[in-house]
Amino acid sequence: MAVRKNIVITGASSGLGEGMARKFAAQGRNLALCARRRDRLDALATELTERHPGIRVVVRQLDVNDHDRVFTVFEEFRAELGTLDRVIVNAGIGKGQPIGKGSFHANKQTVETNLVAGLAQCEAAVSIFREQNAGHLVVVSSFSALRGMPRNMTAYAASKAGISALADGIRVDLLHTPIRVTTVLPGYIESEMTHRSSGRTPLIADAETGVRALVNAIEKEPVRAYVPSWPWVPLSVLVRAVPARLLRRFV
Repeated sequence: MAVRKNIVITGASSGLGEGMARKFAAQGRNLALCARRRDRLDALATELTERHPGIRVVVRQLDVNDHDRVFTVFEEFRAELGTLDRVIVNAGIGKGQPIGKGSFHANKQTVETNLVAGLAQCEAAVSIFREQNAGHLVVVSSFSALRGMPRNMTAYAASKAGISALADGIRVDLLHTPIRVTTVLPGYIESEMTHRSSGRTPLIADAETGVRALVNAIEKEPVRAYVPSWPWVPLSVLVRAVPARLLRRFV
């Protein structure tokens, strides 16, 4: 399998995106990093190029909800690096609230960022891959995409189920082409997004373990990967079968 040399990561200023950037930089990959917080991207780029002087790191400030700019930024990345070999659609938020409790705007923002903006990123990436006749699209979904979830996770799980289905459809459309599509479904991994959960679940993986599992899975380019594989592969079977009343108790 050819090495994916030039890698785009959205949402790269913190959490899993920042962690993946560090891992791929250590492997000698060139990086195109984007997120809303330009100051953090600049600091990360400086750190990575100092530690790994043989790589290139280019950055752009990007709010993925500015859909036109998503297309512009991806084209700018291609112009700077020559090709885009892998695009990791990672940017997302987890601001959901229980449905019908007066938090429509938080739920709407969650769905727009995780699904509609995810669509924009996939469109921009696959358009470039089709022109190149090569590339690897990686969609970071969530374990919660496996079924409807209660309380604060309802809108979030729905948005991640949507982006998973989108990735599945893109994969089918690109069968018999050199373009690969991978969906990764992380369980609980320590990050800014899961910080509030870290004190109440014994299943959360530390950031180093989680990011290492994520990068290792992406490098294998599977159709779908649960990360870390333990305990999320066996739990993927269980969570589909458990009755709703039990799901509500433990999620």
